[in-house]
Amino acid sequence: MRISAVILIFLLPLALAAQQQERPKIGLVLSGGGAKGLAHIGILKAIDSAGINVDYITGTSMGGIVGSLYAIGYSGNDIEKILVDIDWDILLSNQSSLRAIVMEEKDEYNKYAIELPWSEGKFRLPTGLIESQELWLKFAELYFPVYNRKNFADFSIPFKCVGTDISTGEAVVMDKGEIITAIRATMAIPSVFTAVEYEGKSIVDGGIVRNTPIEDVIHMGADYVIASRVSTGLLPKEKINTALDIMQQVIFFREALESKGSDSLADILIHIPFEEYNSASFRHDKEIMAIGYHYGDSLYPYFKALKDSLDKIYGPDPLRKNRLPKVDSVFISSYSISGDYKISRNFFLNMMNFEPGKYYTPQKLNQMIRKVFGTRYYNRIIYYLEELPDKSAKIHFELSENPVSFAKLGIHYNKFTGTALILNLTARNLFFDHSRSLVSVNLSENFRAKAEHLQYLGRRKSLAMLVSAQYDKIDMRTYSNFVSDGLYRQNYFIGDGKIQYSANTRFTIGAGYKFEWIKFSPQVSSVFDLSGINEFSTVYAFAAVNTLDRVYFPKRGFKMYAEIGDVYNQNPRLSFYSSGEPIADLDSLGIGYNEFQKFTVIAESYTPLSSRWNFSTLFQTGININYHQSILNDFSIGGLNKTFRNQVTFAGLEENSVVTSSVAGLQLALRYQLFNNIYITGRTNGMFNNFVSPNNIIQKPNFLSGHALSLSYNMPLGPIEVSVMYNDQARIVRSYINLGISF
Repeated sequence: MRISAVILIFLLPLALAAQQQERPKIGLVLSGGGAKGLAHIGILKAIDSAGINVDYITGTSMGGIVGSLYAIGYSGNDIEKILVDIDWDILLSNQSSLRAIVMEEKDEYNKYAIELPWSEGKFRLPTGLIESQELWLKFAELYFPVYNRKNFADFSIPFKCVGTDISTGEAVVMDKGEIITAIRATMAIPSVFTAVEYEGKSIVDGGIVRNTPIEDVIHMGADYVIASRVSTGLLPKEKINTALDIMQQVIFFREALESKGSDSLADILIHIPFEEYNSASFRHDKEIMAIGYHYGDSLYPYFKALKDSLDKIYGPDPLRKNRLPKVDSVFISSYSISGDYKISRNFFLNMMNFEPGKYYTPQKLNQMIRKVFGTRYYNRIIYYLEELPDKSAKIHFELSENPVSFAKLGIHYNKFTGTALILNLTARNLFFDHSRSLVSVNLSENFRAKAEHLQYLGRRKSLAMLVSAQYDKIDMRTYSNFVSDGLYRQNYFIGDGKIQYSANTRFTIGAGYKFEWIKFSPQVSSVFDLSGINEFSTVYAFAAVNTLDRVYFPKRGFKMYAEIGDVYNQNPRLSFYSSGEPIADLDSLGIGYNEFQKFTVIAESYTPLSSRWNFSTLFQTGININYHQSILNDFSIGGLNKTFRNQVTFAGLEENSVVTSSVAGLQLALRYQLFNNIYITGRTNGMFNNFVSPNNIIQKPNFLSGHALSLSYNMPLGPIEVSVMYNDQARIVRSYINLGISF
């Protein structure tokens, strides 16, 4: 804070008293600065504590967000509570919470490192990397109380924010229209966030031209200006190390020039320096806010002196409280839809289950929109409310559809599958309306390919049909007493068709039929080998629940898949060998290919213990009932990541270390977040095997226990995890590396 400003706090009211009869108008200016703008909250709380009534507010970028919330009626304490509870990872990304994604899309959501939209014969790139549907919806909820105020001068405190016209480079002062649009525009950092259309102009972050809009608050009528600046200004060359640093430097070129003249217009200029944090430090929100509180506390005596001095001259002016309009819900009598129309409007309305003539809260509207957005047909869904003469409201939906087709790319590596490049093509409405078709190929020594078609059925789109086919060629080691003694190649094909009903985005049930074909080819002979082909059919029913909040490193939620099926029509063409010699009498092995029943459950849960600690459990069971050792339908134990059919993951053993006809196991894990995106996880698990038909001729362990310690980094290409494992029965320490999400 400037020292001269401290003196003016006491002298200015006396000077003003001699010149005017009306109480001087106080203007508040909040600068941009990304995450650092959270420090403005401390200044607002100090102003509230001193009892000062602000008459005008201007702001840019994060200063525009904080300033507008204060202008419409939220107090400093209210804004603090709002911003502390925000999940910045979700809000400032193109991702929604996994909970908002429909059940049919969860497995493919956020799976690939690169997703390129294909439109009109070419790849189409947006004006920025981040659209952030969740940010639009959060704004819609926060600004809902002023939905009917289209002139920002009608807020409890008149407000303006600044953006930059991307075509001319000129400042655009936004003071009317949709406050949500204005706020989303003022914070649109070029190339990071997509540009926003405002009154026919394409607007990006106002910090490019006017990061601390002091002149604008004076033009509004402010006689006395309090300005809070959190931007660091131009960086010395030794501190410019990243692309974000360069972008920030370019943005602040003009501010550095203009601030030389505009700074003198502020009566109190508060400059909060930040050395350790930058514009993207949202994960340090609490630390940044604490710095703001410190500055606010130090300024409180000056604000209080200003308040007391003005009251002494002009009379008491009690702090205006309860400024936020009390609007919990609105009666929506009509609607309009604008935007793209390749997808029918009925699809949108039916998925959303929207009907005019009802009261709606912002939370309910957002919940309904998230359900539609969860279909992944849309890139952005926003809405505005218009008050009608009869005091009901008309809702205007603006839809921006995703391109029909996407090309996607991912990579995967672990010790079992090796290095793989995963290619995916996904198309919407390729064969029929309200459908999604995809083809995925895993290019590696272990070749894999999959095709799937999802078709929504019925008016509400709660019913869906999925038809898929997949082919895998995987080399798998065999083990005897936990030591590898052979290698075989498994060629596997599955054709699957099912119908499922999803009551909401978290639960589905269904039934289906699948045909499976397996070819078993020894590559390195072991003590016990088999060669040949088996094929069989299964009819099954299933239920699934998924309330996880994110794909990678979930913080909370529950995920479960349960299936029960009847396996029949086995058609084996197999030969068995012992030490290389054919086994003629299969009866001696107890092998049969009768019809049997199969039951599997995989359930995992995550519970936050604190902001950094997380506890999780994983329960797995697989049981073959009335089963006579058909071997190829045994469950395969080992590995930390699910990769192939009938696999049961186990911390402590490599893939396929143990095969069994029945298994039940529980894993407990404790995860700690060391730094941003860096985690350390400890796992311990135990498993009971062969408890239904304890006649496995290959492996006979009744109980397994193991442990693992993993260091993980959630990087853009997918999480990378380096683990050390130990199995109590084998008494062997093993390493395990996994990069990305498997096919």
